[in-house]
Amino acid sequence: QVQLVESGGGLVQAGASLRLSCTASVRTLSGLSMGWFRQAPGKEREFVAVIKWSDDAYYADSVKGRFTISRDNAKSAVYLQMNSLEPGDTAVYYCALAPRQYTSSSIYYTKGPYDYWGQGTQVTVSS
Repeated sequence: QVQLVESGGGLVQAGASLRLSCTASVRTLSGLSMGWFRQAPGKEREFVAVIKWSDDAYYADSVKGRFTISRDNAKSAVYLQMNSLEPGDTAVYYCALAPRQYTSSSIYYTKGPYDYWGQGTQVTVSS
């Protein structure tokens, strides 16, 4: 059973930055796709970013230009650098692991390919 552990959340003011980390209990992330999702109170869990097995990265329109996803395969870690945070970014952030390789990028915007999920880390942005 793969375990994912997120860290780095917190309470910040609008305009600040945070860096989320997620460590997976696998030997390497090489060949795997890692995604970040978020869920605000009363809302559905939504896609934020993914870094595919091919190292291509994709973002939700709402975070494009502000957030950056990266990975360290040797450390089995994925990161989400979040800049220019807005109150609308307030949510619990989850990392997820998708073991199968799909050519499509849009499939990774859905929860379907992800077999493993972390417990989440809270990000709160005050105005």
